[in-house]
Amino acid sequence: MSGARQGVVAALDVGTTKVSCFIAKSEGAGREPHRALRITGIGHQVSHGVKKGAVSDLEQVEDTIRAAVETAEKMAGTTLRQVVVNLSAGHPASHTINVGVTITGRPVSDEDLKRLLLHGCKNYQPEGRVIVHSIPAGYTIDDNHGIQDPRGMFGDRLSVRLHMVTAATAPIRNLARCVERCHLELAGLVVSPYASGLACLVEDEAELGAICVDMGGGTTSLSVFAGGQCVYADVVPIGGQHVTNDIARGLSTSIANAERMKTLYGSALASSTDDREMIDVQLMGEEDRESSNHIPRSLLTGIIQPRLEETFELVRDRLRDSGVDYVAGKRMVLTGGASQMTGARELGARILGKNVRLARPKRMKGLADAVGGPAFATCAGLLNYAMSSPAEAIITDSNRDGLEEHRTGQLSKISRWLKKNF
Repeated sequence: MSGARQGVVAALDVGTTKVSCFIAKSEGAGREPHRALRITGIGHQVSHGVKKGAVSDLEQVEDTIRAAVETAEKMAGTTLRQVVVNLSAGHPASHTINVGVTITGRPVSDEDLKRLLLHGCKNYQPEGRVIVHSIPAGYTIDDNHGIQDPRGMFGDRLSVRLHMVTAATAPIRNLARCVERCHLELAGLVVSPYASGLACLVEDEAELGAICVDMGGGTTSLSVFAGGQCVYADVVPIGGQHVTNDIARGLSTSIANAERMKTLYGSALASSTDDREMIDVQLMGEEDRESSNHIPRSLLTGIIQPRLEETFELVRDRLRDSGVDYVAGKRMVLTGGASQMTGARELGARILGKNVRLARPKRMKGLADAVGGPAFATCAGLLNYAMSSPAEAIITDSNRDGLEEHRTGQLSKISRWLKKNF
């Protein structure tokens, strides 16, 4: 991520309901990445051509990205070349592997770490999927476990527990194609739950163990952090837009009216006054407001609550099946646009049996309140990822070329030679 090293970095969040772009400038070194960032450009547009986090219409997504990026560029007074982009599609999956190399009694160097990470990537090649992240979750030198940074330490054998996040190839290529058609280079790809966790979890939560659940428009993503690192990531293909569609179908109203009702009157939990409080519902296709249907608020709650219960139950089942629930402990952080619905926090705490708090991105200089809420957690997390120099980024461009040669053989060599010479 050369843009981050030069002091300017851009994040692009391509979501189901919105596309947002943040441009930030580094103001010097800081202990925490977000303290050293100042937001200089912001742009966001209603998303078109994205379903459940995946690209469904290349031209519509390209137009939306162009509009969001141009707005951010005008505000920042700069022209972008690279962006760090989120990934929610492709069924991201987490796996943990152990890799080791011999260092023969000398101090561990950057080259040893590069060799170790490359060795892990080369030996873990799931068919039809692409490695998005290879996150070191803890190093071991000989019998000394739990080392966060082994550089400079002596030993005979260096090993690491790698958290590998993979995704299907086609959705990644479609997303990369949209970015390239906007004359931008894909500087980095980060799965959405990882980015949201970086934006919302405080240091102690990431260290002691916590779950971050990001309730977006088309998907709900979850990540588990422990020991300061992401140890699990997953995406559930249900989001706030599904609640809106349920309301529209159940009450025979338009999508726009359903969204308005969800925002103004929606609740995930019933109250004693719901049966007495009446709501006007404009029927689909009706232009005369006098013909509106009048329903009790309890009917709206009865549509919303089952969908949110289903979402939290799927999150609970994914955590249980993965075996990482015990690592996260009793702490859960809830973020994302759909998390702002009344009663979502209480319902999540009841179903998952966790202590839940609602979170917004950690404060950044220049970030206005209008775009500093939970709905922009992923975009803020992309900036944190780019500026924090993650351990997996120690694989340099030349090393990535070597890894690509291993993956695709002579065809990759010929392709790169043609690009350089013609």
